[in-house]
Formats: sequence, structure tokens, C-alpha cells
Amino acid sequence: MKKYRLETERSGFHGVWYPAGTDTNCAMILMLGDDSEDLMAKSGAKWIHRQGCHALTMSPSKKDYGHHEYPLERFEQAIRFLKSKGCEKIGILGASTTGMLALCAASYFEDLTLTIALTPSDFIMEGFYRDNKDGMKERPGDNESSVSYRGKGLPYLPYAYRHPQYWQMIEKESKETGNMTACRNLFDESERLHPLREEEKIKVENIHGKILFIGAEDDALWDTCRYIRRMEERLNTLPHTCTYEAYCYEHGTHFVFPQSFLDMVLPVGTSKLIGLMFKAAKQYPKECRKTREDIDLRIRQAIRSWKTE
Repeated sequence: MKKYRLETERSGFHGVWYPAGTDTNCAMILMLGDDSEDLMAKSGAKWIHRQGCHALTMSPSKKDYGHHEYPLERFEQAIRFLKSKGCEKIGILGASTTGMLALCAASYFEDLTLTIALTPSDFIMEGFYRDNKDGMKERPGDNESSVSYRGKGLPYLPYAYRHPQYWQMIEKESKETGNMTACRNLFDESERLHPLREEEKIKVENIHGKILFIGAEDDALWDTCRYIRRMEERLNTLPHTCTYEAYCYEHGTHFVFPQSFLDMVLPVGTSKLIGLMFKAAKQYPKECRKTREDIDLRIRQAIRSWKTE
């Protein structure tokens, strides 16, 4: 698989271009894993190639695992790059924090006509760092948004806790719930202390083309299905041109990836590994796998339909 590294200094964004081996005018921007060259990103590119599309993986910068003041203009530059490669149809896929980022980017740039958001929030999150400051794996930013545009941070939902209590509370919840990482209570408490304001919500009604919202009720990181339902309600009450599909599964955990994609990441033992990470996956391995298989079908169908429209 050919790859071409792209750096912010020269290209306006940090990422890797993985051209497909087949002739196609379709491309997907992928934000998977922690780095645009890690195993998740490379496997995502291979999986997208199998769907007949070029792949462009993006991340904040090399080995930067946090999200703080990420400039939306980088997507603008990425779109220009893809157009220069002959791509006429451009989609975007993100998961977890980047599920939020995918929705946000698509709400700003109409050239993104297929938006796939796995376990997204419906609001802009506060920025965070993963720099092990004071021995804490993660910490909130210093009054920073996770996303910026034209040099200004977008309004965000502030976290309920500051450093170092922020990570201490995540560790506490993870231990109490039996998950490797759990912060659902943190996000619920954040909304309790700071009721969500309109300016902090993602304007999904501005998205063009097709949206897929995907999540699971047993997500240990945040209540993504509640967020998805709020976005559905928003679309049902506001004028919009996009179409959407929303899938909220009873079992699936925070890892609602297509099964065939995960099989590329880890050919053997996928369910067991996810079971070590999330208690719900250990309790309901068959149900979680069935969810991932259904998601696999839904996403592949959406891409196939989008390509031929």
C-alpha cells in the first residue's frame, strides 16, 4: 500500500495519503487511532480501499494524543488536496472524540457529503492533553476548546473537574465500573454543572449529503445514544438538506467499529481484547459482535450508495 506523508508546515494539515489501487474519484478522510500512521489508521485505510475509495488519514500531529484547539482550516486544506488528486466525492469518518470532530468539520464544509460519526457527542468538548503532567495520563486544557476556527476556539462544554482531579475521577470511575477507561459520570456531571448552551452544540443541520450516527447504550465513556437522540431531534425540528441514519445498539461498548475493520487490526481475538477493555463486552461478547457485524453492513451500504449517487 503506497503512502505519502503530509505535514502541516507544507500541506496545511498533518496526515497520510493512501491512494487506492483502483480508479476512483471518491475519498474518505479518516480519523482513527491516535496517529495518522498507527495500526488503526493504516488498517482503516486498507478497509476503505476495499470499499473502492482513496483514504486520507489525519491527526493533530505526530504522537500528539490530545485534542486542543484543532484548527478546522486543516480540513479545508485536506479537501483542497483531495480535489487536486481528482477526488470529486469526499467523505469523513471519525470515532470517539474524532466522531465529534467529523460532525463539526462537516457542518462547516459542504464538500464533505458523507459523514460517519461513531460514538459522537453533539457538542464541542473542552480540549485535553495527554502529556502525563504530574503523573496524570490526561488533563483538561487551560480554558481551551478542542476545536478552533480562524484562530478562535469554538464554544465548548467545560469539564466538571480540573487537573489533577479530572484524571483521578476517571481512574476512580474506571475502577468502580470494571472498565479500562470510563468517564461517563464525568460527562454527566459536566452537563449538570453547566447545562448545554446553543453555541456549544454542533450545527448538524448545516451538514450536506448523508450522516450516519452510530453508538451503543452501554458506552462507558459517555452517553452517546442520548447525544445522538438529541441530534435527531435537532434535525427533526430545524431546516436541513442532509439525510441521516441513526443506529443506537443495546450492546456494543465504545468500540462500535465495523467487525471486518477490527479483524484487519487484530485478525484473532478481537472480542477477547475488547472484553479486557470494557466490562459490557466481556458480559455480552456475542451481542457486541453482532452489533459490530451490523454496523459493518450499514457503513458499507452507505459508502456504496454514496459512491453511486
